[in-house]
Amino acid sequence: MKRLFLLAFALIPFVLSATPKYWIYLKNKDLSGTPAISQQTIQTRQSLGLTLSEETDLPIKKSYEQALLEQSVTIINRSKWLNAVSATLTSEQAMKVRELDFVKEVVPIDPGFYIASTRPIEKSQMAPVMSQVQASAFLKENITAKDVTIGVIDAGFYGADSSFSLTQIFSNKRILGIRDYVKPGRPGALLFSTAESFSDMHGTEVLAAIAGIDYQDQIQYGMATNAKFYLARTDYSMREYRGEEDNWIAAMEWMDSLGVRLINTSLGYAKGFSDPKENYTPDQMDGKTCAITRAAQIAADRKGIMLIVSAGNEGDDKTWEIVSAPADAQGVLSVGATNGKLWNKIGYSSTGPEILKYVKPNVSCFSLYGTSLSAPVITGFAACLLQANPKLSNKELISLIEKSSHLYPYGNNFVGYGVPQASRALALAKAPYLPDNAKFINAKGRICDVDVTSADSMVAIYRKKSEKDVIMQQVAKIQNGKISLKRQNNEKFTTIDLRDYVIEVAWD
Repeated sequence: MKRLFLLAFALIPFVLSATPKYWIYLKNKDLSGTPAISQQTIQTRQSLGLTLSEETDLPIKKSYEQALLEQSVTIINRSKWLNAVSATLTSEQAMKVRELDFVKEVVPIDPGFYIASTRPIEKSQMAPVMSQVQASAFLKENITAKDVTIGVIDAGFYGADSSFSLTQIFSNKRILGIRDYVKPGRPGALLFSTAESFSDMHGTEVLAAIAGIDYQDQIQYGMATNAKFYLARTDYSMREYRGEEDNWIAAMEWMDSLGVRLINTSLGYAKGFSDPKENYTPDQMDGKTCAITRAAQIAADRKGIMLIVSAGNEGDDKTWEIVSAPADAQGVLSVGATNGKLWNKIGYSSTGPEILKYVKPNVSCFSLYGTSLSAPVITGFAACLLQANPKLSNKELISLIEKSSHLYPYGNNFVGYGVPQASRALALAKAPYLPDNAKFINAKGRICDVDVTSADSMVAIYRKKSEKDVIMQQVAKIQNGKISLKRQNNEKFTTIDLRDYVIEVAWD
């Protein structure tokens, strides 16, 4: 069996000397223009009750493009959603472009995003997560994401066409389209046959976590085994930098134009600039600052796209700790990672910023080697639900997945609403019925004994300063059918995670 490489993210600084890349934001559009979308996109929006076309579907003005060309500006990508183009500019060019009367703003896209370390693993570690999310519940109903199309935006897909776990996708011609935004015009087949680093295999492992199944060894890695795919490469592994945000946005817009409703991306933007003054800061993970986050929110609110994103692997990095963009966008489903046994946060998994009013990450699942692999597991999960109920909107689907998770409704900024459960999700997809798996207790004073029923002797608890923000996660011992809690300083709520059900304690 071909060995799989499960890749983990790390932020490693590189010194770059390339000409800086900029966003050039434009003031307006030609409202009489023709929307740049397909008939399939229109049909999808109609079925979801969305506006069939709007200003964000109109291309940027050709006259503006021509005026920029006359300034010797070489346009790299065009974003109709942001009404902007990206281009490499010298400082002199940037000054001249800012003075053009149709230019709203010129913003540098500077180095700062990195995918780095890789770890070869002789035996796949994906099998345990299939049990954790109850993948067998989909299999019993023959739900395999048939007729669902998924977009994957990643760093590379080297070896995908020869991977044992992806044989069924390629033999059945279920790769519908490929685009390389790093090297435009390069034949898509070269994404499978050439690699410059281990990172070029990352998309292959992501694809396997969404839809992989090895018939020879009878191992299933993903749930969406009958899905169709569009693939986009937006990251250049030999020179990782935030300047590739525009590639990602271009890929999103391409997939939207084709009517793709479900997209996975295991890329994140945070820090690591060669000049530390240019780093993103944690307070900018506010759901509205980064261009990639704003584009993700447009996709969610105005295009009906279900975007599933890795939360990030900075949980152990005391200088950052929180999710990276676009996982901070309210409209995306961001996915963290849990330990296998207690289902609490694994150390590296990024937490949600306390400045956000909403829960991030939204959900989590088991992954030893990065949230880059937990997100595609949940993408396969979502694809199966779309087969079960194709009428679900992206927002309904996010809500359904959250409600199916084992901690719902007591989510937190460590693991979100917990691990999605396929049996609960299928029940919710067919009828708006929510099983009663939660209990609420008011506690007075500083000590509380809670009666519990569990086959385990040790369980995870979350001590919280608010309804969502965790002070610390701990392991509690069950003795004589009880858990004894002693209130910590600033603790207002305690969540007891019993996996089959959850208890929320509110301290008076």
